[in-house]
Amino acid sequence: MPEAKHTTEKTNVAVPDAKRQSVAPDNERARGHKTPVGKRRPERARHGKGENTGGAGGRRPLRRERKERPRSEFDHKVIGVRRVTRVVAGGRRFSFSAAVVIGNRKGSVGVGLGKAADTALAIEKATRDAKKHMLAIPLSKEMMIAHEVGSKYASSRVTIWPAPGKGVVAGSSVRIVLDLAGIKDAGAKILSRSKNPTNNARAAIKALGMLAGASTAARR
Repeated sequence: MPEAKHTTEKTNVAVPDAKRQSVAPDNERARGHKTPVGKRRPERARHGKGENTGGAGGRRPLRRERKERPRSEFDHKVIGVRRVTRVVAGGRRFSFSAAVVIGNRKGSVGVGLGKAADTALAIEKATRDAKKHMLAIPLSKEMMIAHEVGSKYASSRVTIWPAPGKGVVAGSSVRIVLDLAGIKDAGAKILSRSKNPTNNARAAIKALGMLAGASTAARR
């Protein structure tokens, strides 16, 4: 008997569309197919290093240009700096006391004191105090005082007189006061034995305040 031949026929089975859509992405992932960029989910913004958020990894802020401070119309001179000790229950506390003379060399002069934990801060306080106690001195066209004056402050005694053609003949802090006040020709004498520059400067200021027309000009 002849052998029977078995043949297999291909049958086309219709696959539903919904099933195709669910199977297609799995096959694409298996093949390594990448989905289009437009179909990706929008990622959340990450805030951290590398982002321009102003944090540790952000851009550095722009440096501001330093503005030059306007120069003050007053010149100043430090006449004394000393360390002050204060004894408290827990021990000793140290601070600095500074004395400053300021003037515009046009007839205005002042003396100030300041105390702080730092020397620079003490000088700054003394400068502000001197501006509050400015003295306006009447001077002639030759930048001279009108007549002889004298005064006493604490244990310091000072006498100042006009000296045409001789310049400023004075010593200690009295010379600094006359120079910053703008006085060109004058002589001064410290009649006491006091070596305290602050008291000598205050005695000179008090003597110049006795001139006719002198007035205190407080500047803040």
